[in-house]
Amino acid sequence: MHRRISAINISAMLGLCALMLAGHAIAQQQYPSRPIRLIVPFPAGGNVDVFSRVLFKQVEAELGATFVIDNRGGANGIVGADTVKNANPDGYTIMNTSFGFAVNPAIVKNLPFDVIRDFLPITNVATGLGYLLVVNPRVPVKNVSEMIALAKKEQLRYSTAGVGNGQHLAGALLANMTKTDMLHVPYKGGGPAVAACISGEVQVHFPAGSVGVPHHKAGRVRAIAFTGAKRLSSMPDIPTVGETVNGYVSDAGWHGVFGPAKLPMPIAIKLQQAIHKALQDPKINAHFVDNGYEPNGDPPDVWAKQYRADVKRLVGIAKAAGIEPQ
Repeated sequence: MHRRISAINISAMLGLCALMLAGHAIAQQQYPSRPIRLIVPFPAGGNVDVFSRVLFKQVEAELGATFVIDNRGGANGIVGADTVKNANPDGYTIMNTSFGFAVNPAIVKNLPFDVIRDFLPITNVATGLGYLLVVNPRVPVKNVSEMIALAKKEQLRYSTAGVGNGQHLAGALLANMTKTDMLHVPYKGGGPAVAACISGEVQVHFPAGSVGVPHHKAGRVRAIAFTGAKRLSSMPDIPTVGETVNGYVSDAGWHGVFGPAKLPMPIAIKLQQAIHKALQDPKINAHFVDNGYEPNGDPPDVWAKQYRADVKRLVGIAKAAGIEPQ
């Protein structure tokens, strides 16, 4: 009798497990069946936010789902990333962030998460070739040489979207190579950082092309150089910093999409394929290229390998820039 009851119980448990697995598979096949929350861990107006709004409008068409952008700025993307870490891993909460996410372990002593263990890399959206170097229009400089000369006479302040991001690395490297004492002033995102330069609260900023070019054309800032290895294709008359400061190159890192650690791989692949296809759209592709970014969209396994290598690589870059963990 006992053996029969045990056999019945085991059979029932196996049946329940089979039903649960089948239900999980059906849910993945039907994905997405409702709006997807896209965490942008920076305030509106920065380059990650601008690119997200352009790209994911096209991803909506490819995936047949609505994306609701949720700006969660603060602590160089840590606040928004923590939201994703703690989200249900069902594909309805994902994050598009900058490579500052991978720098955080090198500059923040007590992160509320592990950037490798607690997240699943979905795809790399694009790689930035560099930043514009812009100044407030009232600053009496028109090129890098004049800015360096002024910085040797008085301390210039440069704004960034937070400690340890690409803008910070670009500014710290320039100050180090020119032996100038430029003061880093971090803000809670790219939008507030560029606004500070426009208002004159700081004199210098390093925006992505998507943010800096419109402000330059409107006269709100003056672009004097590009930090990449070659000139920005949409602004060929603007020289690179390296044309004045020999050997200087500072790219803008990558933008990448992540989900919670236990996100099912079939869902991650479905998202990656839709993003990759959206990046092939001529208008979307041109938007990235014209603003100094190279579109990517690699599969999760390829992106994960690059991402994990970058986490290690960026520790060395942060140290070279003199950024101490806080």
